Amino acid sequence: MKVQIIADMLTALCRITGISGDETNAAMVALEFLKLYCPDAHISHGNVIGTCGSTDPDAPHVLLDAHIDQIGMIVTSITDDGFVTVGNVGGIDRRLLPAQRVHLHGSQVIDGVVCAMPPHLTDGDEKVLKFEEIRIDTGFSAEELRQILSPGDSVTFAGNIARMLGDRFTSPALDDRCGVAAILSALHSVKDEELPCRVTVLFSTQEEVGERGAKIGCFAANPDIALAVDVSFARNLGDSETKTGKMGEGPMIGYSPSLSRTVSRMLSRIADEEHIPWQYEVMAGTTGTNADQFSVCREGVKACTVSIPLRYMHTPAEIISLRDVAMTGELLAGYLRRCKG
Repeated sequence: MKVQIIADMLTALCRITGISGDETNAAMVALEFLKLYCPDAHISHGNVIGTCGSTDPDAPHVLLDAHIDQIGMIVTSITDDGFVTVGNVGGIDRRLLPAQRVHLHGSQVIDGVVCAMPPHLTDGDEKVLKFEEIRIDTGFSAEELRQILSPGDSVTFAGNIARMLGDRFTSPALDDRCGVAAILSALHSVKDEELPCRVTVLFSTQEEVGERGAKIGCFAANPDIALAVDVSFARNLGDSETKTGKMGEGPMIGYSPSLSRTVSRMLSRIADEEHIPWQYEVMAGTTGTNADQFSVCREGVKACTVSIPLRYMHTPAEIISLRDVAMTGELLAGYLRRCKG
């Protein structure tokens, strides 16, 4: 799939918000994309699920997964002086919150700004606020706010979506809408081919709060093999070379005690044979992805991770290489073509 098509797809996917536990709008957009390749695609318990590939019941059954949810916040109260208090949904770095623009999703979407103390009124050594100390200013009075907003409503970052120089792309929620795009790209590549495997596609919910959608989705699908397509850390200034990948140099293939070494090696071999650049992602234990749920699902599933390098994870300005998404799609397509169990 061409880079510009992937950019357009990501724009559509990232424009729609869907924090963990409130993914319906994002899931509906992903569903429409998936129906192009899996006509039976539907939503079950929040997860987007579709099937394609071989109809032979004895063919190996592969699950391709990317999570559809994003980090965000949840409204906990509206104070009498008109400010909004929040809790975190997923891992948010509290250091970046002051002065961030946000959207509050009540009966209508309203803009807000996380309160920040002017530097003129501090001693230059301001502490990082705890979540219970954070307030959001909307400009509304408490009475007006309570007509629009309720405890339990979602709050998302109001970051920009933009194509940057070269093949770079920035947006909130690229973790893990870019994984969704990579899977769709793979399906596009094999759409007219007879595959040797059955394929279930899972765009799962609530990964950021405990991989909950993956757990029920994998149990329902009952695959033989499961690939979690997620993001990992792209190298930045001063980062460890052993804990990060290089943006623009292809997908990161997971090697870990909790993953199937057989699947990891097969993915690496396919990448080499098809001249797809790839990188190692070596993890000493579990992976922090949906693969941790897949490997212990039912009687056990051969699980592996395929990760897209991403900078500034869990911020309003995540950055990826569109070329990495395309190469991840190529690798997944190559795996589906050759998977025989």
